[in-house]
Amino acid sequence: MAETLLRIGPRPPVAQELPPHERARLERRAKLLAWGGNGWHLLEFAIAVGAGVAAGSVALIGFGADSLIEGLSASVIVWLFSGGRGSSEQAELRAQRLIAGSYFLLAAYIGIESARDLAGGHQPQASWVGIGLAAFTAPTMPLLARAKRRVGHALSSSATVSESQQNQLCAYLSLALLVGLLANALVGWWWADPVAALLIGAVAVREGLESRRGESCACGDRRC
Repeated sequence: MAETLLRIGPRPPVAQELPPHERARLERRAKLLAWGGNGWHLLEFAIAVGAGVAAGSVALIGFGADSLIEGLSASVIVWLFSGGRGSSEQAELRAQRLIAGSYFLLAAYIGIESARDLAGGHQPQASWVGIGLAAFTAPTMPLLARAKRRVGHALSSSATVSESQQNQLCAYLSLALLVGLLANALVGWWWADPVAALLIGAVAVREGLESRRGESCACGDRRC
């Protein structure tokens, strides 16, 4: 499990020249996956924040904030593959840096809120709506991440692969949230969620550093 967390998914292959029609098809698919993911993230945000406010759960509200950050990352991919920017190395590099920044934003939010929960001993009420949301998101986000990662591999787009890894992080965050909410609801272990969330935050920092350096794409001679 620790190894899985430290290295999310395979790295893209060496960049290959694609026929124009194939590149256009893959870029359309990348944008479609990004838009579809954003639709879910908006719904996820509304449910998580509503349930979090009702239960007094900072973890659930933080999960909603993560949804907005994922939406920001997906919007960067839509920008990258619009207006003919998909084959631009400069646009690819800019997109990758923006996505790296979103990882750091996510890690900072998780770290601050988790530390605040642990220091203050805040004990939220049980939230079965939040439990249901986390139970649904945990198995579905890896499917979206896998689809995006495959497109990123085909396009040799480091930014696309990095963005897919944020969906994978969402799955891990969902598992942490689910364990924490269940532990709080069933046995009163209120501290389980912030501790698990801190681990996810550490992984987010690592992925952000890799994304900024371009290590999520083995692009051969192409600078990622």
